[in-house]
Amino acid sequence: MLSVENLEVVYDDVILVLRGVSLDVPEGKIVALLGANGAGKTTLLRAVSGLLDVHEGEVTKGQITLDGDPIHHLSPARVVSAGVKQVLEGRRVFAEFSVEENLRVGAHRNTRRLSENMERVYDLFPVLRDRRRATAGYLSGGEQQMLAMGRAMMSDPRYLLLDEPSLGLAPLLVQQIRDLIVEINQRGTTVLLVEQNASMALSIAEHGYIMETGKIVMDKGASELLEDEDVREFYLGLHDEGTPRSFRDVKHYKRRKRWLS
Repeated sequence: MLSVENLEVVYDDVILVLRGVSLDVPEGKIVALLGANGAGKTTLLRAVSGLLDVHEGEVTKGQITLDGDPIHHLSPARVVSAGVKQVLEGRRVFAEFSVEENLRVGAHRNTRRLSENMERVYDLFPVLRDRRRATAGYLSGGEQQMLAMGRAMMSDPRYLLLDEPSLGLAPLLVQQIRDLIVEINQRGTTVLLVEQNASMALSIAEHGYIMETGKIVMDKGASELLEDEDVREFYLGLHDEGTPRSFRDVKHYKRRKRWLS
């Protein structure tokens, strides 16, 4: 199990971003982490994957463990070797490299199974096989997201951290990414899914957490969150009757979320 326990993260020695965050990602499951921009979701993923140093951040309290062993002070390379891999928000492919060169970069910590993992990725993402010689910068947004996910899978991770994989994609492509996440999970990879698209994330997750201002404010089964009145209104944009609110209704809406009362 991947566990975060009472985690605090500070940037630049002064900015407290995470405030006692705790969550569990059981092996073999999909767990969703939801929240608005600035809630601290990406900071949490950076803490897990060892990327805080790059952004002048540090863990000042709490710990992150993998099967009981602390990993929050490990380098990014050692976190990958331990079986945890992150797909960054915004895809971040090497635009001038070919698709296959991008995938080879993802295998830098697991070169012994390069051919086997390459076939596994091409099986998951047939479009990448078809375009393996293409320059990554010329791929569509959806294809680049698949490439970013495929590159992460080249290290054969036990835990895959996905940061906003549906960001900027058309609805049809969002559905394709959703189905691919399910397939990746069914093939044995545990997924921590960070998303603003709450409906998509909760439709495939077993459990969900909602983060606001650096704290976990809700922690329930995904099906329970989908039925929760406040979640439906604030994260799915629905009335009690299940119909969408207009922009005017949302703009002038005054009721505070019950968990912040």
